[in-house]
Amino acid sequence: MSTKKKGSNFKLLSLFLFLGTCVGDYGIGVGIGEGGVWVGGGGGGSPNSDPGSSPKQQTNPAYSALQSWKTAITEDPSGVLKTWVGEDVCSYKGIFCSGSSVTAIDLNKANLKGTIVKDLSLLSDLTILHLNSNRFSGQLPDSLRALSSLQELDLSNNRFSGSFPQVVLYIPNLVYLDLRFNGFTGSIPESLFSKQLDAILLNNNGFTGEIPGNLGSSSASLVNLANNKLSGEIPTSFGISGSKLKEVLVLNNQLTGCIPESVGLFSDIEVLDVSFNSLMGHVPDTISCLSEIEVLNLGHNKFSGDLPDLVCSLRNLLNLTVAYNFFSGFSSECSRISFGFDFVGNCIPGKGYQRPQPDCSVIPGGSLSCLRIPAQPLTCAAILGLKATSSSP
Repeated sequence: MSTKKKGSNFKLLSLFLFLGTCVGDYGIGVGIGEGGVWVGGGGGGSPNSDPGSSPKQQTNPAYSALQSWKTAITEDPSGVLKTWVGEDVCSYKGIFCSGSSVTAIDLNKANLKGTIVKDLSLLSDLTILHLNSNRFSGQLPDSLRALSSLQELDLSNNRFSGSFPQVVLYIPNLVYLDLRFNGFTGSIPESLFSKQLDAILLNNNGFTGEIPGNLGSSSASLVNLANNKLSGEIPTSFGISGSKLKEVLVLNNQLTGCIPESVGLFSDIEVLDVSFNSLMGHVPDTISCLSEIEVLNLGHNKFSGDLPDLVCSLRNLLNLTVAYNFFSGFSSECSRISFGFDFVGNCIPGKGYQRPQPDCSVIPGGSLSCLRIPAQPLTCAAILGLKATSSSP
């Protein structure tokens, strides 16, 4: 390079250095190369960028995921996201780490408004995602199936909508699914009850259609389908595959027909609530095989006939509700119940708080035929043998 050219470059460099002192925090980067003087932006970045960002941070998947999510959250009344600044994502409020890996997100009751972004799939070590009681809406991105470590997903009490989020069926290690109190609609996929889950909570949505026929074969101990718009009958295969269910809640739907005899296969069940439906017919004697049941709620249906002795003699029963049906009587065993027993609003002669006689003159579903099999002990021995047979390899 000639002496004259070097002198010219030096003058230009001096000029830009002077300008750099004038622009303050925004700064200008300058240098000299074979092509002359170059000028570039300084460290100020864009007005919306994280002031703690750096080239190193931009390659950090957890940082990228959380900053992307931050931009999709439009309201943060508690100021949670004010802490989501800088390289150390483990210092962010609601973010929990093992070493330097994000393993849990707990933003329950943060009242955040926004959507779930596809970049959350970058959190490959995430095992817990709890977002209860916020205002998240929209649908779940399909990319979340990449969360191979995720075990607990709680999206309850938000504003999610659309059909059942199919992506949850492909999260391989998920064991706890909570979608309560949202706006999901449409049918519940049968494959949900084939997935190895411990708890399935879908209550207080807008699900429609019939209960999938394989409900009873679910590995879950708790299934809550209450307060939806499910219709049709309780599946006749209810419990036939040796279910581990301990709590089944299908109250406040639009179910019809009988309680299937196979209900007795749920030998480990502790809570069964089918109230506030339109179920009819008799109560199957096989309920007497539910030796572990503590709460049985048959209220606000259209059951009729006598309430069997076998039901009232269940040894672990703590609460029995048959209110607002059309039962015409119950036996001496039921009269001796010392625990919670609500039978108001029926058609039982000589008992108080029953329906007026005109309401009892025509029994709903009186012509409905429900299969009946012999009573205890033969019933329980037979169905428990069936359960053992159906559970064997």
